[in-house]
Amino acid sequence: MKRSAGVVNSVARAFNLLDAFGLSDSKLTLAELARRAKLPKSSALRIARTLKALEYLVQLDGGAWRLGPAAAWLGARYQIAFDLDNTIEPVVQQLALDTQETISFFVHDGNMRSCLVRAKGARAVPTRLRIGEPAPLDKGSPGHVILAFTGREGDLYDEIRQRGFHVTVSEFKAEFASVSAPVFGTTWTVLGALTLAGPASRLTRPKLLAFAPKVVAAARRLSYELSGGPAKPRMMMASNWAPLG
Repeated sequence: MKRSAGVVNSVARAFNLLDAFGLSDSKLTLAELARRAKLPKSSALRIARTLKALEYLVQLDGGAWRLGPAAAWLGARYQIAFDLDNTIEPVVQQLALDTQETISFFVHDGNMRSCLVRAKGARAVPTRLRIGEPAPLDKGSPGHVILAFTGREGDLYDEIRQRGFHVTVSEFKAEFASVSAPVFGTTWTVLGALTLAGPASRLTRPKLLAFAPKVVAAARRLSYELSGGPAKPRMMMASNWAPLG
């Protein structure tokens, strides 16, 4: 295939390998990847290993390959850019109005998480975490929820996937507590976490558990709108998680 001037062949070959996956392909052998991308197997393997290091591909125990979490997040960012103002922000604002607490929408941002939208309810208190400021993925309920639904292994993440939300008290910041639920987009790929947060002195674990149904319901409603219909999301277990599509 003739390419336009200025195209970097190595980059084009890497994207050809990613484009080899169709909507019904949960995994592909190296031979099939090479055939679809029209590459020698040696070249396909070298590129696949590079994409694996960047988490765009994952190699399974049997040797086959599947798309990795970085590929899923690339599509998620594309969708979020279009749906942030018209779909995500109104749900965040409505939940803040209903609960009178601070509501935020967090997304996966490399090895961190960051807040894209925040609305303050009548009982909200100031927070030092600004919009867009990165925070650890492994501290606080939104990060744990994002990790759980992007395939993180472990008993904690199995439990989060099972119940559909997570509560933390004084984990990320000693003075704050939160409850979060996952938000899914097209093909039910996780986009981020909807979070209710406030002072740990007031929002005890029992109070957060009482708020959990409202947070989960709002996250599901948002997921239905972003995914195009009220389908039930697949619970992505750590043993078999793969980006949906």
